[in-house]
Amino acid sequence: MTGDSEIIRRIRKGDIGQFESLFRSSYVSLVRYAKTIVRDHDSAEEIVQDLFFRLWRDKESLNIESSLNGYLYRAIHNRCLHYIDHEKVVRKYADEMALNRQETAEIPSDIMNYCDLQEKIAWILERLPERCGKIFCMSRFEGLKYSEIAERLSVSVKTVEANMGKALKEFRRALAE
Repeated sequence: MTGDSEIIRRIRKGDIGQFESLFRSSYVSLVRYAKTIVRDHDSAEEIVQDLFFRLWRDKESLNIESSLNGYLYRAIHNRCLHYIDHEKVVRKYADEMALNRQETAEIPSDIMNYCDLQEKIAWILERLPERCGKIFCMSRFEGLKYSEIAERLSVSVKTVEANMGKALKEFRRALAE
């Protein structure tokens, strides 16, 4: 445990060498673990890379009271579960859109425009950060209020508002193109 607290202390102080050492020693096993949960190597790598990016970005406020290894595995586990939830929402939305497309499709040009729009929406959703996309889907597709989303995700209403703002900005930008 002493070794862990020293590693955490050094990373908190901005020791990039210590951080890189932690990354190199943990990366492969964390990706392997994430892959057992999400069943996709690329997604597993992205989840682990995102965790390390956030650890470095928020290093000053890093507060790990358990073992460092235990913390990393628990963080990966939670991120994988969030990823799976997000993917379910995206698939559900795509399925609903496909069903709606079949029900409302009458004019070929309307069908093409509708299909293009649905593909664009799915493309944008896939590129949004995980929490941002999840918050957007919960608001727009599940009809939840910001306060309900904040409660479900254990974040502040301000965080929900900020993520919705990011998502809407990205949709406006992408759809304007």
